Amino acid sequence: MVTGGVISGIGKGIISSSIGTILKAYGWNVTCIKIDPYLNIDAGTFSPFEHGEVYVLDDGSEVDLDLGNYERFLNITLTKDNNITTGKIYQKVIEKERRGDYLGKTVQVVPHITDAIIEWVTNVSRIPVDESGSTPEVCIIELGGTIGDIESMPYVEAFRQMLFRVGSVNFCCVHVSLVPQLQSVGEPKTKPTQVIVSLDVSDLYEVPLRLNDQNLCSILLEHFQLNPKLHIEYPILGKWKALTRQMELASEIVHIAIVGKYTKLSDAYLSLLKVI
Repeated sequence: MVTGGVISGIGKGIISSSIGTILKAYGWNVTCIKIDPYLNIDAGTFSPFEHGEVYVLDDGSEVDLDLGNYERFLNITLTKDNNITTGKIYQKVIEKERRGDYLGKTVQVVPHITDAIIEWVTNVSRIPVDESGSTPEVCIIELGGTIGDIESMPYVEAFRQMLFRVGSVNFCCVHVSLVPQLQSVGEPKTKPTQVIVSLDVSDLYEVPLRLNDQNLCSILLEHFQLNPKLHIEYPILGKWKALTRQMELASEIVHIAIVGKYTKLSDAYLSLLKVI
């Protein structure tokens, strides 16, 4: 599970995608789930000025733009069920209550909402997402927002329970936090947080390479008590290095105009920009 602290928009989606890319490079089948703790059913009615691009999946569902990052980084195909919102969870629980599935019990956040979250994650984590049709072996869950938000509390409690159900060897939390660099000092202030550092880069596709250089995969595999399936570098990382190198050496400037309604915010057309 990937969480974020201090500020929003710190890069949880890129870190989640990068971790998945590295694990996939070592031979593991990876899927992703994005949790958005808002009451909307989906992102279809959001203003791009406020939330950026509304990403459309192959099944037509309108979801958060982070799912686009997952698909681009990992070369997978996700569905609407890979995007959990509080609105979806509450809708599911209320429908069960109306049908009488709870047999007259008082329906509460704990245990009914938390159980619904755990059930959803467990079921979706087993759905194949690539051309091989194989059941995923690793599920990366990104919890949107910032730890400490009231909206996220039911999810934090649900995953606390899930940790005890599956055991610590099968569950790992990666927390993404801010390490500020003050101009007056000229160095990163690492007292708040420092385990693995992901410095700002000009190209987002460099992030998996930076994390891999710091042995992130070895740390995760040691935690999960797993061995790499491939003992040599998988070609996917070689392709990533070639891609970032090609971008670094690019010198010709090409001017491309994008005509749109929400061009003041670059995230509103994120997928288009990434393709270009």
